[in-house]
Amino acid sequence: MAHGLKVMQRTLPLLEPDGLPQRREIEVQTAFAGPGARDAFEMATRAVTEGRYVVDDALARPELGATRERFIFQLNYRARTVTVVLREGYVGEEFIALARMPQRTEPQENRLTVLKWDMAQLLLATPAAEVYDVDVAG
Repeated sequence: MAHGLKVMQRTLPLLEPDGLPQRREIEVQTAFAGPGARDAFEMATRAVTEGRYVVDDALARPELGATRERFIFQLNYRARTVTVVLREGYVGEEFIALARMPQRTEPQENRLTVLKWDMAQLLLATPAAEVYDVDVAG
């Protein structure tokens, strides 16, 4: 959920410079299929329930490496589109390896929980502009 929050903090002021955008007009496309970010967007915008949240593998950028390739978010609002890309250092290789395991042992699940907590604390303590870059090409 912390990633979803940081994406919204980074993009919403750019989507509506004169205030807050109408939440039910925001569309989200991402390569990130994790439930936390999805839940954050649903809570704030109802985009999942209303069909405005799309996970699109075509947005993935393998050239960014395994830790960042799927942390691409494109938000659309009226005539504006903003795409953001995760910066280095906010998702670790161990987290990705554990998160992508189809089945985890109890110790692995416990370790993943610790890694999620640590990542959330880092994200929440960091300004959104330091976590996500606006992709001017996207």
